[in-house]
Amino acid sequence: MTSNFGATSTTDEVLAGIDLKGRRVLVTGTSAGLGIETARALAAHGADVVGAARDLAKAEAATGVVRDAAKTAGGRFSLIELDLASLASVRAAADRLVADGTPFDIVIANAGVMAPPFGHTADGFETQFGTNHLGHFLFVNRIAGLIRERLVNLSSAGHRFSDVDLDDPNFEHTPYDPWVGYGRSKTANILLAVEFDRRHKDRGVRAAAVHPGGIRTELGRHMTEEAMEALVVSLNESNAAAGLPPFEFKSIPQGAATSVWAAVRAEAEAVGGRYCEDCHVASITQGEGLRDGVRTYALDPDRAKALWALSEEMVGERF
Repeated sequence: MTSNFGATSTTDEVLAGIDLKGRRVLVTGTSAGLGIETARALAAHGADVVGAARDLAKAEAATGVVRDAAKTAGGRFSLIELDLASLASVRAAADRLVADGTPFDIVIANAGVMAPPFGHTADGFETQFGTNHLGHFLFVNRIAGLIRERLVNLSSAGHRFSDVDLDDPNFEHTPYDPWVGYGRSKTANILLAVEFDRRHKDRGVRAAAVHPGGIRTELGRHMTEEAMEALVVSLNESNAAAGLPPFEFKSIPQGAATSVWAAVRAEAEAVGGRYCEDCHVASITQGEGLRDGVRTYALDPDRAKALWALSEEMVGERF
């Protein structure tokens, strides 16, 4: 596996020398930030990219750079409507893709929300668990037959805030904390990759979860500047206690690099069922704070199976 990439690598560096002509990729969340950069980088290397976004008008206005890249490289770019906070929208988008029947070599589940005030999706699920996990769970399973090579789920070091709560996923009996909610949903993203990988690897389809790093994007729109500064202070205190260097934000091309690395550059066997960061497979760590590594509960195969069963029950479908 190519390993000469790291935290400062960019999408273009990771994809240097790779020809993606004839490959088809779906990227969710292509109306801002990492989603646009991920789609642009793939299109710039010849891939046919389908972007999924809740707000099509916003996505159309924001993805000119992706269309330009596709035109220059001889690929194609198109958009579909997908609101992950509405199971009806998820089903409609998936049904449209299945009816079309054109396979995807790679699906990158990039969209998400972070630390919003307490709320619910259209179907009554806590906003973060419903959007970040259940929406993608239903979507990727409904189009699973179209996926030929790899699923990449965007997670976060924020998974270290909390394991999933299989007894109270919607905070009906426990006080809501936005960061605990975020942690639950990001742990769920990893566990979905673990179980999806187990179920589909025999047919040659692998799944991985990735942490893009800390990036200033629209994902942080629910945070005040003061809250962001306080989080950075907390991260630096944790890093200092562990003898690590201060936290640094990544650029958007650096943040999207691990997604394209796990999707295209890394060997499937190396990343299947794993959690990746900074363009490498992360080690398991139990230390405090948001340092490098992944918690054992996020890779627990039994936990992954239990979450899968709960998710089927919540969306009302079995896969």
